[in-house]
Amino acid sequence: MHSQTFWSFIRNLVAQELYLHNGPDLTRPVSIHAMINERCNCRCRHCELWRMDEYTEEASIEKWKQGVLSIREFTGPCTVHFSGGEPLLKQGFIDLVRFCHEHDIGAAITTNGRLINEISASELIAAKPSCLNISVTSHLAAVHDRIRNVNGLFKIIRQGLGLIRSEQARQGVEFPVFIKTTVMSDNFRTLPELVSWAVEAGADGVSFQPLGRWSKETYRELWIGQTELPELEEMLTRLISMKHDGMPILNSDESLRLISAGFREESAFRSRFPCRIGLQQLYILPDGEVKLCPQLPGIGNIFTRSAREIWKSPRARVIRDASIRCKRHCLFTCRSDKTVGSRIGQAMAMLSGQQTGVPHSMNSHG
Repeated sequence: MHSQTFWSFIRNLVAQELYLHNGPDLTRPVSIHAMINERCNCRCRHCELWRMDEYTEEASIEKWKQGVLSIREFTGPCTVHFSGGEPLLKQGFIDLVRFCHEHDIGAAITTNGRLINEISASELIAAKPSCLNISVTSHLAAVHDRIRNVNGLFKIIRQGLGLIRSEQARQGVEFPVFIKTTVMSDNFRTLPELVSWAVEAGADGVSFQPLGRWSKETYRELWIGQTELPELEEMLTRLISMKHDGMPILNSDESLRLISAGFREESAFRSRFPCRIGLQQLYILPDGEVKLCPQLPGIGNIFTRSAREIWKSPRARVIRDASIRCKRHCLFTCRSDKTVGSRIGQAMAMLSGQQTGVPHSMNSHG
């Protein structure tokens, strides 16, 4: 994270406080998520995307280039977190990543890894993304492949990691590669071993996010029940200890502890700190519709209006104020319930390279 982005982060913290205290709206988006498509080549048991009869219409890569440039012109240096579906299925996506790099826009990618081979690895590294997140459910091939419903996928991912690293060395291109894991009943007992595997496999770190209620399997099979929670908490304690011992676990201690609260379906504590998601986030759907929060209505389309116009529009103001008043109390979002002090601490960690651009929310479906 270079210094310009750091100061943009700090600037927005100040702007948020002004807004929340009835001052002028000087906020700008600092967290930008782009769902490039809904199509996917996995059949994950915890996901509904692959079961959909119809998909949201996908915009062309040329329109996406126009959209990310509009964001860059408004925010200055920024990172766009691309996910799907499976973004590597999108024809021309690697060209979009290259375009982002050429225009000082970080392109963080979340992928299921199925399409990483010698050719795609070479092309992807040459495009110079800012980071690559690979979704891995378990270091045990049988568990991973069963949850993803793709036989042999774990082997493909393991080989893909090696290809990515060797190609980075060959081309002299550096960016971090992370493992992203959704915590569920089938994998929580072996999470510490997954971290060790990730390090041995050449990953730079691991991030964890809890399972969400979505598919029928998340209700019937994959949810961690009340009787299993003591075991889950034991595993989370081990992860925190491993993190303190130097293992590259990207979550904060707090977010790891909150995972068990998520399976209790508790609400986040917001009596002092209102939701700030509408003060800092853009969430873009495959057709260009822009939202401040996936749970709230859209505020415009990035392919027909500029990012500045959308963010500053009366419609955005209405939805932004609605997000601040929201009573949903989402527990698992890196945007909730942080004091200004903790947010500045987060920014300092980002500047010093201790924290990465891995999003822990927004349900990236790689």
